[in-house]
Amino acid sequence: MPVYLDHAATTPLSAEALAALTRELARTGNPSSLHGSGRRARRSVEDARETIAAAAGAHPSEVIFTSGGTEADNLAVKGLFWSRSGEDSSRRRILCSAIEHPAVLDTVEWLERHEGAVVTWLPVDADGVVDLEVLRSELARDPGTVALVTVMWANNEVGTIQPVHRIVDLAHAAGVPVHSDAVQAFGSLPIDFKASGLDAMSISGHKIGGPVGVGALLLGRAVKLTPVQHGGGQERDVRSGTLDAASIAPFAAAAQTVTANLPAETARISELRDSLIEGVRANIPEAVLRGAPGEGRLPGNAHFTFPGCEGDSLLFLLDLAGVESSTGSACTAGVPRPSHVLLAMGLDEETARGAQRFTLGHASTPADVDALLAALPNAYERAQQAGMAGRESSIQTAGTVARHASGSSI
Repeated sequence: MPVYLDHAATTPLSAEALAALTRELARTGNPSSLHGSGRRARRSVEDARETIAAAAGAHPSEVIFTSGGTEADNLAVKGLFWSRSGEDSSRRRILCSAIEHPAVLDTVEWLERHEGAVVTWLPVDADGVVDLEVLRSELARDPGTVALVTVMWANNEVGTIQPVHRIVDLAHAAGVPVHSDAVQAFGSLPIDFKASGLDAMSISGHKIGGPVGVGALLLGRAVKLTPVQHGGGQERDVRSGTLDAASIAPFAAAAQTVTANLPAETARISELRDSLIEGVRANIPEAVLRGAPGEGRLPGNAHFTFPGCEGDSLLFLLDLAGVESSTGSACTAGVPRPSHVLLAMGLDEETARGAQRFTLGHASTPADVDALLAALPNAYERAQQAGMAGRESSIQTAGTVARHASGSSI
């Protein structure tokens, strides 16, 4: 079995989620139907809504089920923008951090291209923390023209946690709603939607031990949102579509499990993370940890840049050695590109292209860390030999590295 160190991408189903999924898949019934099977499916959905609300510090009526974090982000950002600009056409500005997940980043850029949004990208410091003084200045400049602020709770690449409460305080003082993509934070940090003051917050099932294809937007009861899709208006007339009871129930089971065990799991995973970080530094002193230090980063995140090599090369060599990790960067049309997150943090392109993200989760063990530390030095040496493949496609790079590593003549 490979050693899996990419829990930030997706994490295995928890036992509780698997049991709920198996149970629900054996049943039938549309939650909107009035007969017995429909009512049973509705009860399952509403029980899950209450469970997720309790896990996230929200009221059940604030839980809007979606197909995942990406849909929740689209619904929040587009819905808030359209609602606010519809009430007042001068509200066209969006204040958005420069390190958002593409689910937010691309949505904001789409609104800029097609809906006349005026976007201010909020800069971050070298650790990836949003510059609050720039946010304060942008809000003060003309608060009546700001449609919304959107800043992720914790970054998916480097794991940096944002000062969400301070961001909300600044925005609300200017009368501006705030959305946060909390997909990486929920299940890893103590999250309380009500206490945060957020107007909207996105979460996802498969990041916490639930199934892929289900998530939720937590939306304040007084917050007005324009729907992105139309149909049956199942979720508060905000999100239409037949509710997927077979996915929602295990999502709730995973949420209940992860929040009930959060203090102990946070301590355990943080210890594993620190051991991983210390081991990487001991084996490869030139590797640089990126993101905020200590408690300023997610418990399961260890993101490094390795000088003199291409991150994709290192990834494939580790994969050949049985260790699965991530570069955390986008690859478009086969061309390796540096992470926009690392560039926003001030890294140059060559340094950013040496990125490697190791993320831990509920299934991680000390043996996983040991396996990485055993495989990493040789993989790094071979990745350096392969060099920075700046003009090669990622597919060509993968093939070259694999042949060098295995001695194959494929």
